[in-house]
Amino acid sequence: MNLVERAKNIIVTPKSEWETIANEEPNIQQILLGYVLPLALIPTIASIIGWGLVGIFGFTSFSYGIAMGLVQLITALLSVVLVGFVVDALAPSFGSQKNLGRAIQLVAYSMTPIWIAGILNILPTLSWLAGLIGLYGLFLMYLGLSPLMKTAEDKKIGYIVVSIIILIVIYFVLIAILSAILLAIFGLSLLSTMSSY
Repeated sequence: MNLVERAKNIIVTPKSEWETIANEEPNIQQILLGYVLPLALIPTIASIIGWGLVGIFGFTSFSYGIAMGLVQLITALLSVVLVGFVVDALAPSFGSQKNLGRAIQLVAYSMTPIWIAGILNILPTLSWLAGLIGLYGLFLMYLGLSPLMKTAEDKKIGYIVVSIIILIVIYFVLIAILSAILLAIFGLSLLSTMSSY
């Protein structure tokens, strides 16, 4: 699997790429270390640069950028695994094939757009656009359900809706917990730091 080709193909030609992925033997470690980690480093590094050099409303802080970058990196890895477990556990309820490797593939490759769009974190005022662009990943996940999880067409809507709700909850819970921990470690509070400006 070539990282650049896979990322490009999943975004540009998702239907045929999901078929290609369905013919591969899933390797969770390879997906996490060879695909998720390098792509999740894009928003991580962009956040460090963005908050350290560009900032927002005159506020810049490398420490804050490092904390936010680590939150994004850890959240990316954990959310792929946790949501993958949930998607796998839900499979029988939606007449789908239970396969953790396939569920991890589905979640990891579906999140490609948000990680690539994470380059926008270089300009913190535009970082919200990354989340907007990342919504395309939900469509990618929908397209991947049949080839990877063997989901029937009439079950896809319910499966994707429940999966998206769980993904959103897991994502925001992870961000809240990790932000609190890392900001405490770095001894920062954004509001108290910004109030000194």
